Amino acid sequence: MANIARDTFVVGLRNAHAMEVQARELMERQSERLDEYPEVKAKVVTHLQETNEQLKRLEQCLEACGESSSSLKDTAQSLMANMTAMAHSVAGDEILKNTFANNAFENFEIAAYKSLIALCSAAGMPEAKAPLEASLKEEQRMAAWIDSNVEKVTMEFLSHQRQAA
Repeated sequence: MANIARDTFVVGLRNAHAMEVQARELMERQSERLDEYPEVKAKVVTHLQETNEQLKRLEQCLEACGESSSSLKDTAQSLMANMTAMAHSVAGDEILKNTFANNAFENFEIAAYKSLIALCSAAGMPEAKAPLEASLKEEQRMAAWIDSNVEKVTMEFLSHQRQAA
């Protein structure tokens, strides 16, 4: 049972690493295009820094398991993130699409970290719990911020559209 739990944990860590690489790529592309939304840009830049720390934590957890991240998964996720960002960038309502996608993505990340935390004990990796909980809290804060700002961003978008008309 411990080997199955450990194997599941390692796969989950690798998947979470690839997920965070995708998040980093999305935020890097988005931050380049948020000048009209300075509050959103500042939050994305701050969360990008947190994401880089989350990647380091995941790498440390993988190293503690004697493993490394999957460069193939990381590359695939990075490619997907850049394609998503490009698709949104040509949309007239890019900020809205990004807000919706970021809301979904943050909640996906929250679920992934909760699953990893649940596996720590069974995988024989109790020391991984604290760093994973730190990442979970960061994701929960970002998800809460996005959720509480959907209306504001939507109305800012509307204001920009009216000014452009």
